[in-house]
Amino acid sequence: MDVETRKMVLRMIPYGLYVLTAKGADGAIAAATVNWVTQTAFEPPLVVVGVKADSGVYDILGKAGHFALNMLGKGQQGMAFAFFKAAEADGETINGEPYRAGTTGAPLLANAPAALECKVAEIVARGDHHIVVGEVVDASQTTPPEGRPDEAILEMKDLGEKVFYGG
Repeated sequence: MDVETRKMVLRMIPYGLYVLTAKGADGAIAAATVNWVTQTAFEPPLVVVGVKADSGVYDILGKAGHFALNMLGKGQQGMAFAFFKAAEADGETINGEPYRAGTTGAPLLANAPAALECKVAEIVARGDHHIVVGEVVDASQTTPPEGRPDEAILEMKDLGEKVFYGG
């Protein structure tokens, strides 16, 4: 298999952008921009997220047993880039973004248009990113989308010509 062709073909998969947040029982907060997300079941409502296995967010969400997916809307490129680096909590902000505790205790970013809160149902440990299956236990919305909801999400392609993930 030609490696460059494989990379190009895998990069043809469209990716939305989200900030996954979690808070451990010890109060440790983690947050990271993620893009491997999809809904996998209606009843119960399940989502899956690919999370880098050696990351701080993976460690904390595994211990916490819950997490939030904060949806990023069009125009929120700055927030996506803010969570490409390690999370730093300072008072009621993470990486400069205000948050509040959700019903599970996971941080909900105040400037994200919507969020899902999930309990960890299963983790599939394969490869360098593990698949976290989350059962949706709550949903919140701060800004209703205009038009189709699936067109309101910030996408990887919105970050510029040289920003890719996958391959």
